Amino acid sequence: MASSTVTPNSSILSDKKDVGFSAFRSQPSFPFSTHISKQRVCKKIVSVMAPQQSERKPSTTGAVKTGMTMTEKILARTSEKLHLSPGENVWVNVDVLMTHDVCGPGAIGIFKKEFGQNAKVWDREKVVIIPDHYIFTTDERANRNVDILRDFCSEQNIKYFYDIKDLGNFKANPDYKGVCHVALAQEGHCRPGEVLLGTDSHTCTAGAFGQFATGIGNTDAGFVLGAGKLLLKVPPTLRFVMDGEMPDYLLAKDLILQIIGEISVAGATYKAMEFVGSTIESLTMEERMTLCNMVIEAGGKNGVVPADTTTFNYLQDKTSVPYEPVYSDGQARFLSEYRFDISKLEPLVAKPHSPDNRALARECKDVKIDRVYIGSCTGGKTEDFMAAAKVFLASGKKVKVPTFLVPATQKVWMDVYSLPVPGSGGKTCSQIFEEAGCDTPASPSCGACLGGPRDTYARMNEPKVCVSTTNRNFPGRMGHKEGEIYLASPYTAAASALTGFVTDPREFLQ
Repeated sequence: MASSTVTPNSSILSDKKDVGFSAFRSQPSFPFSTHISKQRVCKKIVSVMAPQQSERKPSTTGAVKTGMTMTEKILARTSEKLHLSPGENVWVNVDVLMTHDVCGPGAIGIFKKEFGQNAKVWDREKVVIIPDHYIFTTDERANRNVDILRDFCSEQNIKYFYDIKDLGNFKANPDYKGVCHVALAQEGHCRPGEVLLGTDSHTCTAGAFGQFATGIGNTDAGFVLGAGKLLLKVPPTLRFVMDGEMPDYLLAKDLILQIIGEISVAGATYKAMEFVGSTIESLTMEERMTLCNMVIEAGGKNGVVPADTTTFNYLQDKTSVPYEPVYSDGQARFLSEYRFDISKLEPLVAKPHSPDNRALARECKDVKIDRVYIGSCTGGKTEDFMAAAKVFLASGKKVKVPTFLVPATQKVWMDVYSLPVPGSGGKTCSQIFEEAGCDTPASPSCGACLGGPRDTYARMNEPKVCVSTTNRNFPGRMGHKEGEIYLASPYTAAASALTGFVTDPREFLQ
């Protein structure tokens, strides 16, 4: 990589090997990023096993404590500790546990096995259950999963169960929401300073609200259902400083693809990823959600953005639960720090078959595609559809390949049909999509992102080349194991739909 190593101004904790980019030097050069890593080894004992001793009074002289990062502070609060360091294992009290139709039945089964058939969840108001993955299908096993959730929620009197019964008309189900990660935010379950765990790897999306949010397995979720807590290891933090004015042709999807391309899909393994800088401060909540959503594609434990006025304004009419935001101390130690000048960034894609297979969109202009997919927790929010509509509106052309639209939630679907697109003379996204020849927006769900049953809308049941606003492009991810997926922003996806090739959106936006 063209990233350079410089001496840090702030205290950055490093382990016994420096983090570099020698493994990525064969990739294209992206000269607008800087990687800061501490050169000298910081020999710090983060945890030790010691014989149990009798209680002793605190030292009156007192060793100086180092500052804490946001993630360390949140875990310290929820574990009732005064101070935490990376590597420590602590019992964390959970503020919200989320599960859905794919993992919920398994977690429920473990809960009943370990706590008893008649056991009650630790707090019925802190469990959020959201059917969203395999909903609009005739697959009996998928339908049965939702039935299991419904029976459990009735038995436990779960307050927040977003049920769906009429699969033929989602609008007939007022409680049904759609994609869990977007619904959690819209329904006010994401709050600064809290711990939110979910049985889905993209639970890290909620870190956009300045909270600790991460995905867990069914076994852990079953334990949390009964105990309300979980043993977690405190992750070290990577800090990403993004400054510069965001060009009109970029979206947060480009930012996270740049980061993953820089550090690889394993570059943040069991690490917190903290995002700061003037560019981050300028992002809307939905764009911050996109950024944090794909932290897991870098191997991250969690992603986090400091809460600010944008956060507080978003939450104002969504929750009455009091919350307390936290922020990294000036003396906080970061494993590494990366700096980016976003004003120099160009639209990106991740080529098959990995999210870190980064390339400039314009470098892929000869790649012929078969379809475009706009949807998912990453790219199916209201602003994502607004962005796609902006490109279609600017072009005045019709799409050249099938273009599938899957709103994340019922609210997003309503926005697509009701909110006017700026500069359109009052036209809604749905009107612009219809004029461009796109498919009619589908019922809100995870859709084809995970593949799903064979009758899932827009699933790739045969080899296709697809430009998608989703988050993963591994073989078989959207259905067929020989399909090829190019991950892109809604801008790039829409531009590609208009040409039938992977296309830089600047072709229509400038």
